[in-house]
Amino acid sequence: MIKVFSLGALIALLPACSSQKHSDLDDYIEDVKQKTRGRIEPLPEVKIYDSEVYGASELRDPFTPYADEPSEELAEPGLTPDQNRSREALEAFPLDSLAFVGHLERAGSLWGLVQGPDDSIHRVSVGNHLGKNYGEILNISESTIVLKEIIPNGSGGWIEREASLALTE
Repeated sequence: MIKVFSLGALIALLPACSSQKHSDLDDYIEDVKQKTRGRIEPLPEVKIYDSEVYGASELRDPFTPYADEPSEELAEPGLTPDQNRSREALEAFPLDSLAFVGHLERAGSLWGLVQGPDDSIHRVSVGNHLGKNYGEILNISESTIVLKEIIPNGSGGWIEREASLALTE
């Protein structure tokens, strides 16, 4: 009985779905469709790209080392750092992390004051060692410390290089 009653109610309500009560909405939609639309600018003209041909493909690759030319920095025969000497405190730090902060002079002797990255001050003199590249102090002046470093040349040998620490304010 309930099924029959439900079916009857459904049939009675079905004509309500097809009524034309929304005619004002349909008119509004037609109005919007008829309005003029804005003009869209055309795409800009594409410029033709003039490509260049790479003409250096037969030349030497700049990223490979010269094989047949001798190195500008030739290793000195027999030059090696002394691995057996005891290390000094400032050799634990790279040279660029050390700062020359002052000097002391007494009885004709000149000492440099070098600050390490740990903010400790060390007194150095000619012959002391600085930096990780076996740097040995050659000269101390009021404004600079000049030292000789022994660095690997990349070919299994060693070369000397001069470096300096300038006085920092």
